[in-house]
Amino acid sequence: QVELVESGGGSVQPGGSLRLSCTASGYTYSMGWFRQAPGKERVQVAYILNDNGATIYDDSVKGRFIISRDNAKSTMYLQMNSLKPEDTAMYYCAAKLAPGVEFSLWGQGTQVTVSS
Repeated sequence: QVELVESGGGSVQPGGSLRLSCTASGYTYSMGWFRQAPGKERVQVAYILNDNGATIYDDSVKGRFIISRDNAKSTMYLQMNSLKPEDTAMYYCAAKLAPGVEFSLWGQGTQVTVSS
């Protein structure tokens, strides 16, 4: 069973930056970052294909967040810049094991709080 382990959350002031990491213990086809704020649905914020590095971003984070992956380390990153209070949420990494399937692997979540 492949496991995902996240790290890198924390508290930061508006305009600050944080980098999240997610390391997989085995093969994954693609990975993504989701977030869920209190009382709101979980939404996908970024997605990356492991073979060609193609990326997709939610409009709310375009131009501020950068998703990347180091295949040699089986690790995905989310560089979050120009953070806003509305970015406050629990962030989860997730992975697909094959094309055309749903996300089946989830990390434990890491809290990101943006507040002055």
